Amino acid sequence: MSKKFQSYISKNHKFRNIIYKKNGYKSVITINRESKLNCLNLETISELTAAFKDSSWDDNIAVIILTGAGKRAFSTGADLDEQQKYFLGNPDDYYKWMYEFIQLHEVMRNTGKPTIARLNGMVVGGGNELNLSCDLAVAADHIIIKQVGAARGSVAAAGATQFLPLIVGERRAREILFLCEDIPVMKALEWGLVNQVVPYNELDKAVDILAEKLFNKLPECLRYTKQQLNFWRDLSWHTTIGNARDWLSIHNLSKEVSEGISAFNQKRKINYKKVRSSKNKN
Repeated sequence: MSKKFQSYISKNHKFRNIIYKKNGYKSVITINRESKLNCLNLETISELTAAFKDSSWDDNIAVIILTGAGKRAFSTGADLDEQQKYFLGNPDDYYKWMYEFIQLHEVMRNTGKPTIARLNGMVVGGGNELNLSCDLAVAADHIIIKQVGAARGSVAAAGATQFLPLIVGERRAREILFLCEDIPVMKALEWGLVNQVVPYNELDKAVDILAEKLFNKLPECLRYTKQQLNFWRDLSWHTTIGNARDWLSIHNLSKEVSEGISAFNQKRKINYKKVRSSKNKN
């Protein structure tokens, strides 16, 4: 490999929100915001994109592993504190934020190398969209998976609406996205949201075994297999994501989002009846 393409990231680069390590043929990208349930602010999204891109460029890396710090959460999606402070009520800036989240998924899907989601804790909202953008997933036996958009004032339009029907089937996808209920880990296994479930203390071993199996395959053949398998995801994604970006940017001005965020901050249930009543008055 030429020096020009040896590494996308300088050896002296300091990440603030992720931990990025290379160990032999594996790279491990850890969302390191444990106190905030590994939610995704703009800086974290940018750092994740850089790390995935670097792993893609490094010919020594054969398998990329994504996980979260600690045991409570893999990721709970967008950082609502940041969203409320900078993006909600500001469609132009939300439109820019959405571009960065979209680019992260594009890079993940197009690394040319297999990716494993190491699901160490709850997988919620945009966190599940990261899970869905990985090729394979190994889950600890205490986790749950959940989409929350329709219950909180958003729409899972950057991965979940496109990919869930392909992975679990349309009826189950509608159940997940409409009801926003916890999916216990064994149900997630049955539905194909994860490939394997193990006790938490066996999670690293299970991921390492899977990574070794992937390493012992022909890299060019594996890369093209991934490319071919991406066809239906790419088709769904590229015909919907631009519209989703626009709609979500404008929708963040709505009363539904205002009520959803207020309820979250006040740690109360959303007054769905009030939201519906206000719509009828308009």
